[in-house]
Amino acid sequence: MSGTIHLSPPDVGPLEESYVVAALRSGWVAPVGPDLDAFEREVATRVGTHGAVAVSSGTAALHLALLGVGVGPGDAVIVPTLTFVASANAVRYAGARPVFVDCDPHSGNLDVALVDELIRALVLRGQRVGAVVPVDLFGSCADHTALAPVCAAAGVPVVEDAAEALGATHHGRPAGSFGQVGILSFNGNKIMTTSGGGMLVSDDAALLARARFLSTQAREPTPHYEHRETGYNYRLSNLLAALGRAQLVRLDGMIARRRHLRDQYAKLFAPVPGVRLLGVEDPGSNCWLTTIAVDPRRAGWRAADLAAHLAGRDIETRPVWKPMHLQPAYADAECLVTGVAERLFADGLALPSGSAMNERQVGLVLAAVDEFLAARTGGSTA
Repeated sequence: MSGTIHLSPPDVGPLEESYVVAALRSGWVAPVGPDLDAFEREVATRVGTHGAVAVSSGTAALHLALLGVGVGPGDAVIVPTLTFVASANAVRYAGARPVFVDCDPHSGNLDVALVDELIRALVLRGQRVGAVVPVDLFGSCADHTALAPVCAAAGVPVVEDAAEALGATHHGRPAGSFGQVGILSFNGNKIMTTSGGGMLVSDDAALLARARFLSTQAREPTPHYEHRETGYNYRLSNLLAALGRAQLVRLDGMIARRRHLRDQYAKLFAPVPGVRLLGVEDPGSNCWLTTIAVDPRRAGWRAADLAAHLAGRDIETRPVWKPMHLQPAYADAECLVTGVAERLFADGLALPSGSAMNERQVGLVLAAVDEFLAARTGGSTA
């Protein structure tokens, strides 16, 4: 590994090693096995849903979830414009078209009032709305309390993209449990990882059974290979599920470390005018990525200035997602925007947030930020 302090590297250790070695020695080195079954049960219990289906990525989970709620060719699917591209790509995999909606300036999550307006406008034009996909951004849940009645009134299913939010809660209810189906990601940079992987979680047993069928090449239950429709090779392996089980044991501890780091960032930036932490007021966040939004007129500097300063000290940061309606791949997509996502893209910055950071690395990051702020304010904020 390099000396670079990364944004959110995997946090694995002896427990993960023991689980993977045990699975390897058991002989279940395939996309089936007892660890895969147990991992699905344990995640479903954690999220509070009837069941779960583990697959090869969060994107695969989202694709199957959209198919599960009946999204098909020609449908409009409402997706927040401030998100990772997988949220939109999965809509196209299903043959539908994403329609982007802007976000709330405080949390970065989708603006529910705009969703309501957009559904009404689409329906008025005779457009079928196949689903709404709220994204629980950076580990903070969308306002599901406000969104649920809007979608229910319109008869539109909710597919919760909780890829970044395992372990987070909204009014005490776990992320992933909202809507007809939720999806999780276990990519290497997430709050917990299986190297790569994802999962559907739902109370809908029929939807989960259909997703499991499609994720295994749609193989019919016959002694020979029989296929009546096109499926997908999406199933998670038993070895990676074993890694996930160990990570799940440590999940609360990893969230606590990220929350402690966020608290230190909050203390550091509190006296700095024009800087705020995105979603900091959310007590249920899993604190996956701590992200600041900078008002350059008040702060006297831009987020990019801090990013360049930290890069010079081998510390990784990343701009907030570039809005989907600005991406060349989605230049022709319909959208309802207010400019909030564009401002967050221009003025937002995600800071190192990983639970694997040791105290020395945390100290280096905080000192480098303090050094930057001191140079612009004439004194240390620490």
